[in-house]
Amino acid sequence: MAGKTQLRVGRLVKAHGLKGAIKLELYTDDPAGRFVTGATFTLQVPESSPWHGKPLTVREFRWMNSHPVAFFDGVEDRETAEELIRAILWIDQDTQTAPVEDDAWFDHQLVGLDVVRDDTIVGRVIRVDHFPAQDLLIVRVASGEEVLVPFVKAIVPEVDVPAGRVVVTPPAGLFEELPADDDAEPAPRTPSAEVDDAEDSSDSEALSED
Repeated sequence: MAGKTQLRVGRLVKAHGLKGAIKLELYTDDPAGRFVTGATFTLQVPESSPWHGKPLTVREFRWMNSHPVAFFDGVEDRETAEELIRAILWIDQDTQTAPVEDDAWFDHQLVGLDVVRDDTIVGRVIRVDHFPAQDLLIVRVASGEEVLVPFVKAIVPEVDVPAGRVVVTPPAGLFEELPADDDAEPAPRTPSAEVDDAEDSSDSEALSED
């Protein structure tokens, strides 16, 4: 039997109007298929949220001024909608089902792939972290350390799941220490990952439609 994984398909970003509508940030190229009436999602919310552990079911999905907006069962007013802002929506998906988007992969397809730089294996993908601004491949290198690789086309130009590898063209200093200048501080080994509320999307992304 096929296994199951969870895919991230959207984030609730802003209450819209007074009747419980919520604007969405989409992590899917098939919103009409994912947000059909009756579709039910698992919510990623803080444990302190009144919605923690509860499912969320679509009542209606529509576009308003080019923005995706959804109404959900049990969300009848703006106050209730505000309780759900920043919640991430997940669905169950068969692991053997291929994603419908181009240049998109499920997390389980990426984890375990060799990371190749200049025809040399430099590490292995151990997980994929998802943030509003971009996704990150977490790569374990030979030393056992973890390197955070932004999952964008400029740095990860090729993903070859059948061959078991991803090709990277990282900037200097991402996988190795840079030589220090006499008057300069050594460059950090890995970049910091700043997480904010930006709603940018990366050129390539893992579907956490993860």
